[in-house]
Amino acid sequence: MRALFLLAVAALACPMGVRAEVKESAADHALFVNARTIHASPDKVYTALIDIGHWWDSQHTYSGDAANLSLQASAGGCFCERWASQGVEHGRVIWANPGHLLRLDTALGPLQGMAVEGVMTFALKPSGDGTALQFEYRVTGSSASGLDKLAPDVDGVLMQQLQRLQHYAETGSAAPIKP
Repeated sequence: MRALFLLAVAALACPMGVRAEVKESAADHALFVNARTIHASPDKVYTALIDIGHWWDSQHTYSGDAANLSLQASAGGCFCERWASQGVEHGRVIWANPGHLLRLDTALGPLQGMAVEGVMTFALKPSGDGTALQFEYRVTGSSASGLDKLAPDVDGVLMQQLQRLQHYAETGSAAPIKP
């Protein structure tokens, strides 16, 4: 079965210089942040964001096909993957404000099996000819989690997904961006 976060492969596939910032990391926590301008309106970016099956990389799913992903953008809504007789809840929406903010309670991929907690926030604000996206992912767990050792690989996967989201919002295609 393919893990949602094939961490090592993704870290190698993500071009240097396009990483989110690992703002903090220790054995028991990690904080990832990224700010970028997306050349699309906040409403269009939000619509693209919740259309996750079109921009998420299939390589980072359990089923091998991002079309099996869905995101119900309302409080309590599921960020789920369903295929054949299987299903995975990757996260749950804890705040949905269309065109402005989406927050998920999510421990993605192998983090889920580590019994850590994660909160992922996408904040959107109008900016010039587009949208200022402020991304933040906070993960906490016990000191045995070793999150500081995982942080660089998680960062690589997160940045790859944010690049795909940006490309999808701007062009309607999630084709990989060449460095």
